[in-house]
Amino acid sequence: MKPTTMSHLRQWKADGKKFATLTAYDFSFARLFANEGIQVMLVGDSLGMTVQGHDSTLPVTVSDIAYHTAAVRRGAPQALLLADLPFMSYATPQQTSTMPHS
Repeated sequence: MKPTTMSHLRQWKADGKKFATLTAYDFSFARLFANEGIQVMLVGDSLGMTVQGHDSTLPVTVSDIAYHTAAVRRGAPQALLLADLPFMSYATPQQTSTMPHS
């Protein structure tokens, strides 16, 4: 199977094809979803509450998102991955240029 790309999404929209996008946070769920034909996955900052046990998404860092995105990629190498930018990680150009890169 070829990797899913934004071009595929544009074509699916033009063709009226429906598809699902599911949130995945780790290798195991990404593999399960991929095996069931899910071609688009989101790594959301909701991992702060669902995986890390926080009361909100505010403690989630770019590094957290990068870590979980890498795990999801290993589980679903052909899927199109979308990843959230955590709250305030992009408020100014200076903040984005000083964020640690993973």
